Amino acid sequence: MSVNANEIRKGQAILHNNDVCVVLEVTHRTPGNLRAFVQGIIRSIRTGKSMDVRWTSYEKLETVPLNTRRMDFSYKSGDDYVFSDPETFEEVTVNPELVGSAKDYLVENGSVTVTSVGEKVVQVEVPASVVLTVTDAPEGLRGDSANNVQKVIQLETGLSIQAPLFIKTGEKIKVDTRTGKYMERA
Repeated sequence: MSVNANEIRKGQAILHNNDVCVVLEVTHRTPGNLRAFVQGIIRSIRTGKSMDVRWTSYEKLETVPLNTRRMDFSYKSGDDYVFSDPETFEEVTVNPELVGSAKDYLVENGSVTVTSVGEKVVQVEVPASVVLTVTDAPEGLRGDSANNVQKVIQLETGLSIQAPLFIKTGEKIKVDTRTGKYMERA
């Protein structure tokens, strides 16, 4: 399917120089005395490299269909992450670069959204919030009861975050995956 460059959005896949690329960022610019153009950052699926590109706003771009499905995190195999489809039990292995910061929120059987072009995985997204178990929470000091005092706690994925003094080791808490901050007890 062919669309104008000014219709391209973040997360879409396009054909660029005979290579399928995912749009990471896109900005429409209209400088004072020049024609409008679209500037974007795209990542090649084949090589994994990102590049800055610029198109005229009326330039035609070929979009590539993306396949998005819910999968569960199964286990870590060396450096790679293995996800399985809960209905077909088909397994997909994803390299750590594509998992990115989502690794801090992956727990066994945790649900994620995996986006792929054909058979190649291009993105792994965790839900907006996840429930994690606290593995290490130091005791709050007596007298530390001023407004909103926080302490650093360790979670089951190895992530360290700030949480209120009343959180104890072994408790389950809800964490916002977009900001990495404590939300509430689970």
